[in-house]
Amino acid sequence: MLKKSLLLSLFLFLVASPVYAAPTTESLQISVDLVWVMFAAFLVFFMHAGFAMVESGFTRAKNSLNILMKNFLTISLASILFFVVGYGLMFGTTAGSIIGIDGFLLSGVDDIGFFVFQAMFVATCATIISGAVAERMKLGSYILFVIAMTSVIYPVVGHWIWQGDGWLTNLGFSDFAGSTVVHLTGAVGALTVVLFLGPRIGKYTGKKVNVIPGHNIPLGALGVFILWLGWFGFNGGSTLAADPTLVPMVIGTTLLSTSAALVSTAAYTKFRFKRVDASLSLNGVLAGLVGITAGTAEISLAGSILVGLISGVVLVEGIRFLDTKLRIDDPVGAITVHGICGVWGTLAVGLFSTSTGLFYGNGFSQLGIQLIGVLAVIAWTMLTVGAFTFIITRFSSIRVSEEEEIAGLDFAEHGSNAYELKETLLTDEALPLKNGLGLADRLNNLSVGRTEKKSS
Repeated sequence: MLKKSLLLSLFLFLVASPVYAAPTTESLQISVDLVWVMFAAFLVFFMHAGFAMVESGFTRAKNSLNILMKNFLTISLASILFFVVGYGLMFGTTAGSIIGIDGFLLSGVDDIGFFVFQAMFVATCATIISGAVAERMKLGSYILFVIAMTSVIYPVVGHWIWQGDGWLTNLGFSDFAGSTVVHLTGAVGALTVVLFLGPRIGKYTGKKVNVIPGHNIPLGALGVFILWLGWFGFNGGSTLAADPTLVPMVIGTTLLSTSAALVSTAAYTKFRFKRVDASLSLNGVLAGLVGITAGTAEISLAGSILVGLISGVVLVEGIRFLDTKLRIDDPVGAITVHGICGVWGTLAVGLFSTSTGLFYGNGFSQLGIQLIGVLAVIAWTMLTVGAFTFIITRFSSIRVSEEEEIAGLDFAEHGSNAYELKETLLTDEALPLKNGLGLADRLNNLSVGRTEKKSS
């Protein structure tokens, strides 16, 4: 009997279900927060498809493949370089509130999810340059700028503002999701490079400004929709937690600002040029997104509409000023969208913030701090990118040759084209292909072929 009891006890022990510790409220919250931030990171990653579509659609077909390759290389190089050095410089232990000194190769870093989310941001900053220098810059030179921006220039700005102990943070500077950190930094870098590059061939003839239309505006429009969608993750994920109060507010201000910017851009172009300009209106969407990014968590829903309405007007006049007055050739309007609207969005915090803004009775203090931050980032980025560009140009030109630019960078840089522009027709010896390649020529050839066969 004793043996049977022991055997039964052993059997029950072996087949007993394992006991799991019940999840705590804290562990569940951590899991929910992680899922939200990772989902937001996926949306920001998807934004790079939008950038690729906007840049290729707003430029000429002969450069589409080159633009696509630049966007793929940007996200890939940025992720690796941010892992190796950028993250440490940006979020490592501060040295004088200027730069991080540890955390390289993610040494000692436990929150890998935060790294992934931030890696998407650094790539976004770098790809802003791609659109501004489109159709005339060597691919190799562009890669060098991506390396500089993602490994050093951008991380230093991020340390000042987002590390938690940076000098601008200590000053009280506010940039919730990156109107300055991401967009202004990328735009100033783009402007600096464009000043070295010069305009595209044929853009300016004497005092005349020539329009070089994009080859596929519907593709660009789809890219804008993708960017709009991705921006909900860009701003919403910057909460770094699935906060049931803060996240909906951030998404709401992002939606309303963007919608208002599109409406104001369309209306203003109708007033200014007697036509609703489609390409400017599409850029107006991006202007509204950049404009609200800094203050999306501290500007009211009504305030976000005002920010968006002003962003649309700023966009139109900014592009016109750069193009016609300063004669700076920016094929996709990236410098205005991310730079001028980035400045406006950053300053808007000092005006519309419900806790520190001038319009809420808090004086000029926050506005002044925001201005200091803007000027500091412009100075740092222009100085570093300018010095880097100057050094590179001492060894080799960063611009393709005139012949390559006219032929298109697709073939010059990659030996192929994004589009097959020649029509082909399968024929046999009884149906020789004549000089014409159009539909009428093919129909004529078919008719002639049938007549010859019947007569034979």
